[in-house]
Amino acid sequence: MYKIAVIPGDGTGPEVIDEALKVMTAAAKLKSFEVETDTYDFGGDRYLASGHIIDDGDIAELRGYDTILLGAVGHPDVPPGVLEKGLLLKLRFDLDQYINLRPVKLYPGVQCPLADKTPEDIDFVVVRENTEGLYTGMGGTTYKGMPNEVATQIMCNTRHGVERCIRYAFELTRKRDREKMLTLCAKTNVLTHAHDLWWRTFNEVGEEYPDIKKDYAHVDATCMWMVKNPEYFDVIVTCNMFGDIITDLGAMIQGGMGVAAGGNINPDGLSMFEPIGGSAPKYTGQGVINPIAAICAMAMMLDQLGESAAADAVEQAVMSVTGGKLKSMSAGKMGYSTSEVGDLVVEALQ
Repeated sequence: MYKIAVIPGDGTGPEVIDEALKVMTAAAKLKSFEVETDTYDFGGDRYLASGHIIDDGDIAELRGYDTILLGAVGHPDVPPGVLEKGLLLKLRFDLDQYINLRPVKLYPGVQCPLADKTPEDIDFVVVRENTEGLYTGMGGTTYKGMPNEVATQIMCNTRHGVERCIRYAFELTRKRDREKMLTLCAKTNVLTHAHDLWWRTFNEVGEEYPDIKKDYAHVDATCMWMVKNPEYFDVIVTCNMFGDIITDLGAMIQGGMGVAAGGNINPDGLSMFEPIGGSAPKYTGQGVINPIAAICAMAMMLDQLGESAAADAVEQAVMSVTGGKLKSMSAGKMGYSTSEVGDLVVEALQ
């Protein structure tokens, strides 16, 4: 029995989460395990009604679950940054979800914007440090609104935080057992303090993994190679800010936000899984949004829980649907409604 906290969130989040839960129920029946879910209304509507986002008591309650499945965060009537910092970053930081895991995989039948690239060419993983860097909020503003205004944002990196992220990436590279190459994406020629720490730690930890090839690329070169030769990469490890950027690029080369899923991982604690595409409020209630990313996020969640056979079965079902059913991955162009896509995945799974 797995206890799962569900946060459907804003916009189309509840719609895609419904389909993910539908597929999860079918997978649990197929592979003989049980799930119990509780739903939490954290998000924009709750904030607008009460001024409340999430507090320490809510975090303590969530710790009683095995995992969290999140739909989306983002409401057009809530100022930018309020929900992102007050909910997403608070969950990541308070639960010490120090790994953001982003598979970049092109599924059969999904249109890739890169000429002549196929599913055999695009199958790598980005390991993004998730609780340090520019996202800690260190810094401030002085003389705001004046001609001499000063704004600072500090990139905070600790040896502890960098090392545990890099070590996770080496272990993942070994577990994937593909090209067995780990690429450090950084900017050592300019960020000579913060990324020197990343460089030294990468090489020192790498001595413990003689079976893994150690590779390096500046972040700008990484972006170029992701477009020109994505087949080059196996696993990429990078800092919080660079990871935020290159994973969105990764989503595009794998066919768009409709298929991109991710996890916020605490390997020894409570993790959270979500589709990458956001709340897409303009599509709310229309039944046209693509739920594949949410279903894939749920599969990542099952894998993290130890139900790898179920996770693999869900992914195979998804690939069956993308490869032979959907006309497009774009909202309103799939040829099926949101719930019908979920039904197709369940049918393929069974």
